[in-house]
Amino acid sequence: MPDFSKRATGPELMDDFSLASAEIDPLLSGLELVNRYLGGYNVVFSALKTVSPQQNFHISDWGCGGGDVLRSINQKFIAKNLVLTGIDATPVAVGFARRKNISPNIRFVLANVLSAETEKLQADVVLSTLFTHHFSDEDWVLLIKKMMICSGRAVIIDDLHRHWLPYFVVKILTKLTGSRLAQYDGPLSVLKGFKREELKTLLQKAGTTNYTIRWKWAFRWQIILYKT
Repeated sequence: MPDFSKRATGPELMDDFSLASAEIDPLLSGLELVNRYLGGYNVVFSALKTVSPQQNFHISDWGCGGGDVLRSINQKFIAKNLVLTGIDATPVAVGFARRKNISPNIRFVLANVLSAETEKLQADVVLSTLFTHHFSDEDWVLLIKKMMICSGRAVIIDDLHRHWLPYFVVKILTKLTGSRLAQYDGPLSVLKGFKREELKTLLQKAGTTNYTIRWKWAFRWQIILYKT
C-alpha cells in the first residue's frame, strides 16, 4: 500500500524532455480525454470567470503539454478574442501542440518555466493544469513566486488531490492503455498530489495570502491566487 501521508518525490517518465513523439503523443491525447471527461476544463472555466476576462485578455498556460487547455479556453471564451500563450520545456509536446492548433489567437513557446526567459512573458493570468505536482516543495514555492511576478491579475492552478481512490482508479485505467508512460506516471502523479493543509503551508512559504482553495471533481484542487 502506498504512503498517502506525504507527497511522493520521484521523477515521472514524462519529465524526460528528450522523449520521442511515439511515446509522448499518445499520453498527451490521453490527458486531453481526462480533462474533457473528468472535469478538468470546468475547473479552469469557473476559475477564469472569477477574474472576468475582458477583450484581448492574455492568458499564459505554464506546462501546457499538448495545448488542449488553451484550445478549450479559446472555444469557451471565443467572443473575448483572448490572447493565449502556452509554455512547455518538452520539444515534442510543443510540436504536438502546434500541430493541433488552428487558432491565430494561440501560440506555443518552448521554454523552461523556471528560466529567466519566462519573466518576459507577462500575462493577465498565469495558468497551470496538472503541472505543479511535478515540482518538489522547494521548487513549487519558487514556481508560485515566479507565476505571481508574471501575472497581472491572478494565478490559477488546477492540480491533483492525493487520495487513495483516484490512485487505484488511475492504476486500473492506465493498465488498459498499454502505455508504459501512462502506467508509471498516472499513479505516481496522484502520489505527488496535495492535501489542502500542504497547499496552505506552501502558499504561506511563497508569501501569498489572498487566495482561494476549492475541491473539485474529480479529486482536483482549484487554487486561485489574486494579485493584491
